[in-house]
Amino acid sequence: MYKSIRLKLFIAFLLSTLLIVAGMYLFMLWSLNQGFAEFIETRQRQHIEQVIENLADNYAESNSWKPLSNNKRRWIQLLRPENPGSSHRPHHSRQWMNSTLQEPRNRWPPRQQPESKGNGTFQSLRLRVMLLDTDLSIVFGREEDLDKLTLYHIDYQQKTIGYLGLLPGKPTIQLDELRFMEHQSKAIIWVSLIMIVLSAGLALLLAYILGRPIKKITAATKELGMGHYNLRLAVESKDELGQLALDFNLMASALEQSEQSRQRWISDISHELRTPLAVLRGELEALQDGIRPMNRAAIDSLFSDVMRLNRLTEDLYQLTLSDQGALTYRKTELDVIALLQQCITGLKPEFDKKNISVQLLNKTGTGLLYADPDRLSQLFQNLLNNSAKYTDNNGFVHISVTQKSNKLVIDMADSAPGVPEQEQLKLFKRFYRLESSRNRKLGGAGLGLAICSNIVAAHAGIINAQPSALGGLNIHIEFPL
Repeated sequence: MYKSIRLKLFIAFLLSTLLIVAGMYLFMLWSLNQGFAEFIETRQRQHIEQVIENLADNYAESNSWKPLSNNKRRWIQLLRPENPGSSHRPHHSRQWMNSTLQEPRNRWPPRQQPESKGNGTFQSLRLRVMLLDTDLSIVFGREEDLDKLTLYHIDYQQKTIGYLGLLPGKPTIQLDELRFMEHQSKAIIWVSLIMIVLSAGLALLLAYILGRPIKKITAATKELGMGHYNLRLAVESKDELGQLALDFNLMASALEQSEQSRQRWISDISHELRTPLAVLRGELEALQDGIRPMNRAAIDSLFSDVMRLNRLTEDLYQLTLSDQGALTYRKTELDVIALLQQCITGLKPEFDKKNISVQLLNKTGTGLLYADPDRLSQLFQNLLNNSAKYTDNNGFVHISVTQKSNKLVIDMADSAPGVPEQEQLKLFKRFYRLESSRNRKLGGAGLGLAICSNIVAAHAGIINAQPSALGGLNIHIEFPL
């Protein structure tokens, strides 16, 4: 089942908040209980200390426990309120007091427990103490409970005069303290609920804020998949989402350029194929209609158009292979000077037709390079063929080979006509031709330099066009040694 990113973000934020709030609630409740327990224990210790002090003062009056042992009412009075500063003093009913006084004089705690307004599970400290003499004889207490006592020394004039025994049990919690604990627990619950509601609202807001750009990117991606490559996203932040939007725009721009290149490529191929086919069709129709006689000149013209079409398809095939990296390269150590000289010799008839002087200048000594001789020969032939086609009659072609640090540099410069500087960067684009004397009339399809660029790139080199000192164009090539 499809779930939106906003819902997932909302659930993630809400669950995280619930976990944090639950943890804080449990911790605060535990901390409150711990603090309250420590408070009760501290109050009990203070009460015990106060009772011990009262008993010591009472002992000082007669230096004996005997008067106190005969006065149970006085014993009960000495067990002062657990919180001396509190207005909530113990209140015992007359019935309970009479019942307690009627028991044996030194029996304590009494059998009958007083009615309590607090929590019945917490026993009053007054009902958990016993008084023992120095020989552990009972002043107030019960024989059967002696082994359960925790004894506290009662000292007077730096000597022990008796012991206060404490029976096990939970400290007394008064009604107002219980109310305080209940109030605090309810307050913690309400605070937790309010935090959950606020967190849910914040999670909803964050899910909307974070989900909005993602939703835009999702919608834009669908549009991009439908071919709308001109779509761009607004970069609204500098975080990962902003970077994602920027990367989307770069991808859309690259796809748009690729689509434009594809359309130009198809248009250029169609145009290049249509021209020789139209010429062939016209000449064949003229032969069929008897307008043009079937002689050698007509056959040579047809053959020329077929060869032009063949050159175009071969260039397209070679360029496709080089684009795909499918051209085979068998590199070996070769002499660039000898290879250039061989290519110049092969094209000498073309240069001689236009009386173009070709000069090769070697400034390296050996001119050795690790490369593919067939592909490098194809590179040099394309460049020399361009110079032979486009250079004016009685022109010059100067080729220099030099070595700079770890690079072999080749410059092929020819004489007029030249190429405007703003057009030089476009020469290596496929199907690009100048609307000047270097144009389609001379038979080029605008693919030769694109193939040259791929061959140089396959050898990790660089190639560019520059103005020539001779007035024409200089092709600058660098190969790593």
